[in-house]
Amino acid sequence: MGAVLALAASPALAADDGKTSPNVKRIANVPKKAPFDAGDAYGTDLAFQGDYAYQGNYYGFTVYDIKNPAKPAVVSRVSCPGAQNDVSVRGNLLFLSVDEPLRNDSCKGETGSEASASSWEGIRIFDISDKARPKYIKAVKTACGSHTHTLVPDKAGKAVYLYVSSYGPEAKFPGCKPPHDRISIVKVPLDRPTAAKVVATPVLFPEGGNETQEGLLLPTSGCHDITVFPKKNLAAGACMGDGVLMDISDRERPKVTATVTDENFAFWHSATFNNTGNKIVFTDELGGGLGATCTKAVSPERGANAVYDIEGGQLVRKSYYKIPRVQTTSENCVAHNGSLIPVKGRDIMVQAWYQGGVSIWDFTDSAQPTEIGYFDRGPLRPADLGGSWSAYYYNGHIYSSDIQKGLDVLRISDKRTAPAAKVRLKVLNAQTQNAF
Repeated sequence: MGAVLALAASPALAADDGKTSPNVKRIANVPKKAPFDAGDAYGTDLAFQGDYAYQGNYYGFTVYDIKNPAKPAVVSRVSCPGAQNDVSVRGNLLFLSVDEPLRNDSCKGETGSEASASSWEGIRIFDISDKARPKYIKAVKTACGSHTHTLVPDKAGKAVYLYVSSYGPEAKFPGCKPPHDRISIVKVPLDRPTAAKVVATPVLFPEGGNETQEGLLLPTSGCHDITVFPKKNLAAGACMGDGVLMDISDRERPKVTATVTDENFAFWHSATFNNTGNKIVFTDELGGGLGATCTKAVSPERGANAVYDIEGGQLVRKSYYKIPRVQTTSENCVAHNGSLIPVKGRDIMVQAWYQGGVSIWDFTDSAQPTEIGYFDRGPLRPADLGGSWSAYYYNGHIYSSDIQKGLDVLRISDKRTAPAAKVRLKVLNAQTQNAF
């Protein structure tokens, strides 16, 4: 069981408020606190449920009460180290991804050996019925670990599936050998979550993925992230060298129906459908999130988003989108995690760009995406890895998980996004999309 600490949070804004467009205001910040205050205690992904937000961290996760978005309060911090602790929630269950070899599946975080078959990495499951004292109840080992995972409800409402994305195989790794052109699927019975287990490891690239493209491309050897649209039985995979469209009518047997490559992409990182499911925004994490790719020296087609329309079942690129503000060479900046802002009839997205900040942009016209708002904190001093890891819209506000600065809450006041404030969700796992 992870150590749980209940701590008070300060909603006061720090001195580095940053710059915003006139229609965006930061209304709260909860800074990192012990045991998550070390420089390498990176804040990661976010999930939401009711009046609560859940923030992953390389050292564990934090539960926030966000009933008053201007005064978010820490309910608990759970110490359970493991990269990256990508997070999702369903009912009284919270799921974490661990993508580093540990000596065992406990929350001690003791480093194991990649060359040892006894090392553990994969999915951790917590019972969060008591938000102040989450309880660690189950671990599931998965091949090559779990860099990210995507929650997929079954059609009967009795279980959830976790599509586990992982990559980076090497011949010397006993449980992660090349080519690793597959994902792992974990089934979690909702009435008996401790019975969770891997039920399938479907091969998505039986003939191999994109291995020969010239340039900076990392070849396909697994997937980085998958986004699902369960009601439409669709999934979009960002698989290092390829973007894929999948049919998930059979949850345990996803079928790739289209693949696409892009001469400007170096690392297919994530995917977001529009609300009607006929477009996908793919992101290119050029430099793996460590590099300064929003400088004058890097073209606007690199480290950017690519907007693809789905036409006749195929993916057709229409444009690229990159933040228009040039960043310094000390700021790690590249396209990262985001979600739709729920405005019917329009395609508007909020997105994290690490030290490029948070961007709100409109891709209703697939060929001409435009930014409509932003929050940009500015470079860290001294220079360090930082910035917004994930930025999501939830029930009237934008929440940004900052790698070093904790949790930011933003408000956008714009006639183009105003209708979204009336949309109320009970839960948001950004990689599990539902029509609004």
